[in-house]
Amino acid sequence: MDQTAQKRWAELAERAFSRCCYTYTEFLSLAEQDSLSRFPLGKNAAPLHFWGGFPEAERKLACFGSPELCGYEEEPPLCYIEIKARQARFAEQLSHRDFLGALLSLGLRRSLLGDILIYENRGYLICFAHMGSFILEQLQQVRRTSVFCSLVDVLPDVSLLLPEPQGFQVASERLDALLAAVYHLSRSESQLLVSRGRAAVNDRECLSGDTLLQQGDRVSLRGYGRFLYEGAVGSTRKGRLRVSARVF
Repeated sequence: MDQTAQKRWAELAERAFSRCCYTYTEFLSLAEQDSLSRFPLGKNAAPLHFWGGFPEAERKLACFGSPELCGYEEEPPLCYIEIKARQARFAEQLSHRDFLGALLSLGLRRSLLGDILIYENRGYLICFAHMGSFILEQLQQVRRTSVFCSLVDVLPDVSLLLPEPQGFQVASERLDALLAAVYHLSRSESQLLVSRGRAAVNDRECLSGDTLLQQGDRVSLRGYGRFLYEGAVGSTRKGRLRVSARVF
């Protein structure tokens, strides 16, 4: 991990501790969250937790501080922005990549933006509260679709629902086998990606392809996506396992 990032984490943790106030990083990827959770911050560091706007968020802020230390409770300074077509009947079918590309084209760094949830061809962006007015004014088009942005108090309930479960056949519940099945990779390709630090299980980097997954494990593969493993549901006549996963 970049030593500059580690130095910044330590500074934020110590500032929160010495001033008894909350401090926050920018949005961190799963790999960065894992690195920070393993990083020794020292004895003069405030308590750490992560928050991304909703429990299942992938990109999260590191929040230093606690009610016990600071004497008060504080929510991280985030807001929710709904992005929808001005004329829904003429809108293109928009993907996560489309919404993200439009936001980055405004000159925003990825670390300033949290998750983008998609529902009924609308995007729901989680970002820093102080950036809300800029995005509301500047984001007017996604691909060739004219859009309108507005602040919303909460995310729609449906955005928190899990994807429908999908079935896969695998030789075992090993991480490399599940990654190969879910993302249509060869076993050697998935093993290579794991060895290069691209995989995480329950938000922690996993370098061992033979790690056995358990029901409820959250798995991500950088550059491909993430899924919730729901366990084995049976077996085939040839002895392969039938497993279920919800792929985001």
